[in-house]
Amino acid sequence: MYQILFTTKAKKQFSKLEKNVQERIISALERLRFNPEKHITKLVSSRLYRFRVGNYRILLDLKKEKIIVLVVQIGPRKNIYKEL
Repeated sequence: MYQILFTTKAKKQFSKLEKNVQERIISALERLRFNPEKHITKLVSSRLYRFRVGNYRILLDLKKEKIIVLVVQIGPRKNIYKEL
């Protein structure tokens, strides 16, 4: 089972979201703990992956050797890719 960790930036972005969106994201991340490769998509020309939760996107870094899913950024679909 993978461990879910947040970067400082991702924690700040997560705390600014509405409560119901936060709950949806937490329940979706729980699904990732068991088999992340099934639910995520690799970004082109990047080491990051994306995970879709409604209109929000979560950018992840998957560290298979340490069994960690690192949440790098969280945001609405229209803005998340501009920050890369």
